Amino acid sequence: MGFFNKLFGKKEKEILEQGLQKTRQGFFAKITRAIAGKSKVDEEVLDNLEEALVSADVGIETTVKIIERIEKRVAKDKYMDSSGLNKMLQEEIEQMLVDAPGSNSYAFDTELPAKPYIILVVGVNGVGKTTTIGKLAYHFKNAGKSVLLGAADTFRAAAVEQLTIWSERVGVPIVKQDMGSDPAAVAFDTAQSAVARQSDVVLIDTAGRLHNKSHLMEELSKIKRVIQKLIPNAPHEVLLVLDGSTGQNAIEQAKQFTTATDVTALAITKLDGTAKGGVVLAIADQFRIPVKFIGMGEKMEDLLVFDKHEFVDSLFTLQS
Repeated sequence: MGFFNKLFGKKEKEILEQGLQKTRQGFFAKITRAIAGKSKVDEEVLDNLEEALVSADVGIETTVKIIERIEKRVAKDKYMDSSGLNKMLQEEIEQMLVDAPGSNSYAFDTELPAKPYIILVVGVNGVGKTTTIGKLAYHFKNAGKSVLLGAADTFRAAAVEQLTIWSERVGVPIVKQDMGSDPAAVAFDTAQSAVARQSDVVLIDTAGRLHNKSHLMEELSKIKRVIQKLIPNAPHEVLLVLDGSTGQNAIEQAKQFTTATDVTALAITKLDGTAKGGVVLAIADQFRIPVKFIGMGEKMEDLLVFDKHEFVDSLFTLQS
């Protein structure tokens, strides 16, 4: 059992189940049909399972791994009821998430390993990056931590404005400069302010575009260097925000960013608006980077700490 079982109540569980409704009704409805009434795991069942997995944007590579694992498990005994196959599929999908190192995230009220704890947040425009930062600030503040925001995505005026709105909504301070300012200068000012304020958590918004990977790498490297002048081991986390509703496009973005910088954690947003929730499995399996947060709606409470067991359990037990 994971963090949801220990720290999340009924409300959070309901947010998770409601948010996964479209994926459940699409992806897992196909799986149910694929194994309904079957007492034998034959080629037809496996083909149907493969089609269901691919249609949910689990991806060919990850789908093949899941199917191969199931084939090995049923090689000796091909006869089982549909509930047995269903349970086996749950276990194999969960195992895909377990294999990603560090996939059990911290909870918001857990003592962090550094103070200030610097989180660089990256991701292309439109994925919900700024909104995710606002929600993280809300949760950390509710957990009793002092939070500081840094508006280092300075190439888009709307990004600074949106983050300012979130800082006011949540009630946390923000460090910002004029549009077009050097992102590294904003990051330095943010780190300096965090030390002076003795902030617990610092969330720095940056890298809102992928026009050129080399430019992105240079910008993020510069940000890291200037922060480290004040806080040697910072940033402590580089959080990549991906839009789960874009399916394979999210995987492509993950490839671009992991090439450009050392991404240490993922937040996958907008899972409530898509039937392609399987992309979480594909991303966790392909990149071996822990999924730490999932976005399940527009409200501040709708950002959840990711728990592999509860995620898979909700997918398989949610009623259509």
